[in-house]
Amino acid sequence: MRDRHLLIGAVAFAVAAAVPLWAPSLTADASATTSPHGDTTSQAAAGHDMGATSSSAASASPTDWQAMDKAMADRAKQFPAKTAGEGGQYLEPKILADGTKQFTLTASEISWEVEPGKVVKAMAYNGMVPGPTLRADVGDKVQVVLKNELPESTVIHWHGIPITNDMDGVADITQPPVPPGKSFTYNISADRQSVGWYHSHHDGTKQVGDGLWGAFIIGDLPLPGGVKADHEEIMQLQDAGAIGLSLNGKSFPATKPLEMKVGESMLIHYVNAGTTPHPMHLHGLDQLVVAKDGFPLAQPYKADTVLVAPGERYSVLVVATKPGNWAFHCHIFPHSEGSTGMFGMFTELRVS
Repeated sequence: MRDRHLLIGAVAFAVAAAVPLWAPSLTADASATTSPHGDTTSQAAAGHDMGATSSSAASASPTDWQAMDKAMADRAKQFPAKTAGEGGQYLEPKILADGTKQFTLTASEISWEVEPGKVVKAMAYNGMVPGPTLRADVGDKVQVVLKNELPESTVIHWHGIPITNDMDGVADITQPPVPPGKSFTYNISADRQSVGWYHSHHDGTKQVGDGLWGAFIIGDLPLPGGVKADHEEIMQLQDAGAIGLSLNGKSFPATKPLEMKVGESMLIHYVNAGTTPHPMHLHGLDQLVVAKDGFPLAQPYKADTVLVAPGERYSVLVVATKPGNWAFHCHIFPHSEGSTGMFGMFTELRVS
């Protein structure tokens, strides 16, 4: 028994002596985090995130916070910054002899400027990210010709659009993938009003995140009380691939502000082409949710934040009751705001 007590005491002494050696490094490793912009900080230094007061922040020199404020202000002043390229532009169809509306989408690799100075290697339809917005009327016969100029195969899936099984556009399930240099024609009957989108379904993890998606609207979404919106906008959300955190293919300060006058109304269609839900929050003005995935709601409801999951579409009606430049952003802060100011999924709704 005496030997056993001596052994326990020896082990306890060894552990106590070792604590000063490994405890600090363990603490540092456990508290280390990486910001959305890649700079490493500690949870202690980010005390506001932990609900505690940071002693290091309290002792920071005035020039530290002043430099941070200036960096944020300088970035905000760039908005809306000019960049090369604009995505989601409406594509005019070719009208065939039988009245069919024919759209041509050419998939290729391009250089795409997501924000000033940030140029990425993207995949695109018709040289833009997101791809062109397609629009048809209920009852139209629609034909979409996919031309593949990529160095790899691809297909197009018609998400939320009424189609037959053989036109569904899922590689190796409903059709063979379209190889480089080849074309495929999709025939679509616009049987009903739809708020849909289209995207690659061949290595979608890469191809969609790198730019192969776009919006497809059929007919006019009926609004409560027969109201007709003064403006209609599509806000396409992305968070992955080469494009990353963006609204309509651009990141703040290159995002495009929405504009309206007091008394006007705007119909906004959210399309989540990304990989995570995004709570889209509009400051100052109500969002009346009128449709889910293109289906009108029997009971529209008001919200200031609308959670849009991957693949979902929500349509909201906004009435400009108050003038001002209203912040409009994903309310997951690491998607829109950091130590250098606003970035990614942030824009403004400007009411004059």
